[in-house]
Amino acid sequence: MSRFPRNRRIHQPEPAMTGGRRRQTLHRLGLTGWLLCGLAPAAPSPALAQTPSGTEERQSFGAFLERLWPEAQKAGIRRATFDTAFPGLVFDPAPPRAAMAQPEFDRPLRLYLAQAAGRARRTHGRALHEHYSKELDRLEQGYGVPGEILIAAWGMESDYGRLRGTSDLFRSLASLAYALPERPLYAQELIAALKILESGKVRRADMQGSWAGAMGDPQFLPSAYLAYGIGFDGQPYPDLWHKPADTLTSIANFLARSGWQRDLPWGVEVRLPQGLAINTLHRDFADWKRDGVTATSGDSMPERGAATLFLPAGRQGPAFLLSDNYWIIKAYNNSDAYALSLALLADSLKRQRAAKDIIEAQWPETGPELSRKEKAAIQHHLQSLGLYQGTIDGRFGQASRDAIHAYQKRLDPKSADGFATQALYRQMVGAKVEP
Repeated sequence: MSRFPRNRRIHQPEPAMTGGRRRQTLHRLGLTGWLLCGLAPAAPSPALAQTPSGTEERQSFGAFLERLWPEAQKAGIRRATFDTAFPGLVFDPAPPRAAMAQPEFDRPLRLYLAQAAGRARRTHGRALHEHYSKELDRLEQGYGVPGEILIAAWGMESDYGRLRGTSDLFRSLASLAYALPERPLYAQELIAALKILESGKVRRADMQGSWAGAMGDPQFLPSAYLAYGIGFDGQPYPDLWHKPADTLTSIANFLARSGWQRDLPWGVEVRLPQGLAINTLHRDFADWKRDGVTATSGDSMPERGAATLFLPAGRQGPAFLLSDNYWIIKAYNNSDAYALSLALLADSLKRQRAAKDIIEAQWPETGPELSRKEKAAIQHHLQSLGLYQGTIDGRFGQASRDAIHAYQKRLDPKSADGFATQALYRQMVGAKVEP
């Protein structure tokens, strides 16, 4: 997977919900953020649309790299460092094509969760949680982020270092910057990578990662590495390839600086009382508790703080109350599938024995999944009614769920849950409001 200042600079998230609550991604680190929530495909770049000969392409790409030198020099990069980064580099069309890809459907959350927080990852994570218990205790004391959250993020990002990527960082970022000049972030990340190399603390050979430029076990983009990377010894330029303690420290630093609240859980899986009227998705934990909502684990729910109700498959499926810390996880990757998988994986690491399933509730049959085009039509309809002010991108975040819930209340307040189905889409299509 991967990440870093990810969405602060890459993606403008849906507007925050009413009530002033923090529901936006702050920044993100790497690949997954770009793929799941990032940039919409633009018109094909000339570098992708044309098919120059090998010689022409090498000359054009080489000229592009040389044009980067004045900006690199202004950033404090020595010519020797610049030349070390790019010798013999040739254009790679694969990263730009991957960045332009736009899948028709999003992967269903239940399937994503089954893989991202599957039994093998839970078992390995539990062993690592025990192995690094002393380091995790020290990090939790210093940063306030629970050790199981740090281990789960490590697992989600690179499967504990097993899948950190083998693409040459400079070639990937240079190819992206060359082919997609309308996305200046790639060139900015390339300059940031040069700064890392200039430090002399990271070897050129180690600077490998995903096709999108995310690197190391926590899959930080170069700018995120510079902003949040820190070693377990407190020094900058951590070794995110060979020292797990540095990876865990850097993740803790990012989450803490993004606003993680000490001693506040990310949320809790809950059971709703029969016939509960959901007049709003946003209340306090105490209010939900007063209306009979209970934790499926039998444990007590948090006593304080805002709690957003999330029903990823509607009323008949799993239910979660999300605290403010859940939205901090989304600062790492602005995807509910990712954030919920990380959170539930973290919960599983605390258990004394492995559970068969990561959640208590069963996933109901909800019919065919909505495509991104259908989701965009729903957003367009909601926007026409003044219920939605976000981007029409075919991706449902909290702003979309709030708008869907408001619309459902107009139709039947007793069944409103913020979950969109094919039936809801067909009802909207009947109103002739497709984009």
